[in-house]
Amino acid sequence: MDRLAAVLEHVARSEQGMTLTELARAVDAPVSSIQGLVNGLAATGYLDERDRRYSLGTAPYLLNLIAGRHMVTRIDHAVLESIHASCGLTTLLSIAVSTDVFYIDNVSREPRYDYLAKNFIRRSLIRTSAGWVLLADFTRRDLWTYLSSLPPEDEERVERFLAALDEIRETGVCAGPHTSEVADGVSIAVRESGRTTGAVSIVGSEEEIGHRRQELTDLLVAHRERWDSRP
Repeated sequence: MDRLAAVLEHVARSEQGMTLTELARAVDAPVSSIQGLVNGLAATGYLDERDRRYSLGTAPYLLNLIAGRHMVTRIDHAVLESIHASCGLTTLLSIAVSTDVFYIDNVSREPRYDYLAKNFIRRSLIRTSAGWVLLADFTRRDLWTYLSSLPPEDEERVERFLAALDEIRETGVCAGPHTSEVADGVSIAVRESGRTTGAVSIVGSEEEIGHRRQELTDLLVAHRERWDSRP
């Protein structure tokens, strides 16, 4: 087994994640020789680093979806259909891979969102309500690194995101951030084992989201209570 495959397998088998030293010991290599490999895997979403411990990231999950092997998650298509039936607006399930948002499932009357989800098109974290929910779970280091990498035209979005950050972390909800030029949304975090693994969003025009903001927030919170109660 080559070193890259060995690192991914050891991390995947570890429930608590592994430190760089533990990984080096597991693959029988000096820390210095795998540091760059681990950094690269973390930067591309194959590994996730928290408190200097590495766990499997979301990139392998995305590759399975692209290949047509849909893994079981807390949110299935029926959940999105139920939300859509209640509100009549586009409903999306999103994940973050490295510094991008991917829509991985949707219920919508608008071909645009079906196209984005079916083709796994990258979207901007800072320019979507789902992205704000996903960003709120980033570590401080990763969050500051991402925000500082954004172009000047996103500066105002960054300021508004930082102003909303504490509330998003407390509630798991981002409602109507007015961060996209083409639509607005209300998004809620999907959390498993203390981590945000995805976001469910209701998307519509800025006018409609603004008018129905509290109604849509209440709808998503009610559905979260149902999926969180599942065994």
